[in-house]
Amino acid sequence: MADEDLKNPHVRALRDLALSYPETHEAFPWGHRVIKVKAKAFVFVGGEPGTFSLSVKLPHSNEAALSLPFTEPTGYGLGKSGWVSARFGAREELPVPILRAWIDESFRAVAPKTLVARLDGAPARATGKASAPAQPASKGQENALGAGKRVAAKAAAAPRSKRPPVAVKPAPASTTKR
Repeated sequence: MADEDLKNPHVRALRDLALSYPETHEAFPWGHRVIKVKAKAFVFVGGEPGTFSLSVKLPHSNEAALSLPFTEPTGYGLGKSGWVSARFGAREELPVPILRAWIDESFRAVAPKTLVARLDGAPARATGKASAPAQPASKGQENALGAGKRVAAKAAAAPRSKRPPVAVKPAPASTTKR
């Protein structure tokens, strides 16, 4: 994603939100903007010229997210692990509150538990190192965190899809002669 895409205020705000989480940094593998916590990616941002795409890991709201018309399971087998990609054209309005909630859920899914605990304001472990809980960078992030919890709660409370059960065929009888 070229730096010129950062002229889009929504793209810049989503990038800034992702980078406001503790111990995050930006990398550019494969020509895409990736936000990582420690060494693990939790947000992929990219797109062809005039488009915007975002991929995040959504272990709680995956099914609800995939029901939206602008989403699909992330390629390269990541979809099987709960990754969802959202794609938007240049003139499409981004559902920023939803994307902010997804970034929060993805961070919490990928980050070490100690960082998530810090984010939630849990006291530091008795390791001799005192650390202050991480504070949201802005009022907007506080709203995103609340929205993320609401989206996750709705997804958990939502009924699962009613797919018909898959018929399991019995194993073929052995054809070996005795």
